[in-house]
Amino acid sequence: MADGVGYGRPPKASRWKKGQSGNPSGRPKGAPSLMGDLASELGEVVQLTEGGRGKRVSKQRAVLKSLVNKASKGDTRAAGILISFLARMIEATPDKPALPSARDREIVEKYLERRLKARMALEQEGEQ
Repeated sequence: MADGVGYGRPPKASRWKKGQSGNPSGRPKGAPSLMGDLASELGEVVQLTEGGRGKRVSKQRAVLKSLVNKASKGDTRAAGILISFLARMIEATPDKPALPSARDREIVEKYLERRLKARMALEQEGEQ
């Protein structure tokens, strides 16, 4: 077969040499993701003035402080964002079982007493 040149058959001189990559630089290993970039950006420390004093806090904390301050001053948009954020956080946290009240404990104890009496009555009938 002749060594033709055409589609999918480049000239021999311009082909990759054995062991040579077509993309020597390639994709950089460990290229940062959007979430990684966001996390590192929010973790950076900035200088704030609060109550006339300088304070160093993370950008994340600075954004939250700003949002809460705007909401407390009556900014309805900031309040809506804050409430939405809080609702998502509450949904994300696992529910903690509430401790039963004294009334709840009393109801359960009475139920258990009735069950115990019914079981004892059944056992007595079975013996006779």
